[in-house]
Amino acid sequence: MSTLLSPVVAVLTAVLARAHALASGLGLPPESMAAWLLALAILVACVRTAMLPLVVHGVRASHARARALPQLAALQRRYAGRRDLESLTRLRAEQRRINAEHGVSTMALAPALLQLPLFSALYVVISDLSAGHPIGTLDRVLVASAVSASIYGFHLTGRLTQLNGGLPALGIMLGLASIAAAASYLGQRWFAMPNLPDSGVDQPVAMVALMGWLPALSAVGILVGATVVPAGLLAYWCLNNLWTFAQQGLIWRFWPTPGSPAAARRLP
Repeated sequence: MSTLLSPVVAVLTAVLARAHALASGLGLPPESMAAWLLALAILVACVRTAMLPLVVHGVRASHARARALPQLAALQRRYAGRRDLESLTRLRAEQRRINAEHGVSTMALAPALLQLPLFSALYVVISDLSAGHPIGTLDRVLVASAVSASIYGFHLTGRLTQLNGGLPALGIMLGLASIAAAASYLGQRWFAMPNLPDSGVDQPVAMVALMGWLPALSAVGILVGATVVPAGLLAYWCLNNLWTFAQQGLIWRFWPTPGSPAAARRLP
């Protein structure tokens, strides 16, 4: 495990251990699959709640960019075909002025970059837990409890390529993968893409086609990944994608991006 991820891993394992203790305190047997799935659900809720300020920042940033888009598009049309140094310098200066006027953040990618260590640490925690390796606050007793948890032959350590639980376990794994993929696809198709504003600039046909295929490619990627990751990580994906689906739906419904089809839907 990278020393850079150690502090994040320590926090995540502490949360997961506390979540499992809470599940046990609610009357669920500590070694049961229900207790560990509830612990994973609590972990997802804690992580995603902690990330809400980044989500708010992202929504505000997308709204600011959308408000600036008409002027930026007009600027691009005005300077279309000009490649001399003076024109390019003036174009960049005008773009900076418009972005500043509308409050477009120069650190728009910061929230996404800040999430990378978190997701990497989550992968380490869930993978090690699913593989039966003690990590952070999850000692051998807790890890043994997680490894022994099962339902209809479904174990957190199981994989589709190494499944020993028979058809019921296979059905659970395929069900989790299908839910994770469907939540990703439908969230992007129903909520994320309709929340994108019209840039006002003609896009290449290939780019438009790629954007249309992104939800399907994302879903296929999840299904392919489900064949190699441990079941514990697949369960986390499923819970996390369901949270994302609900979050995207709320943003689409209550905070649509100006100039997007989602915003147009709310106009009288």
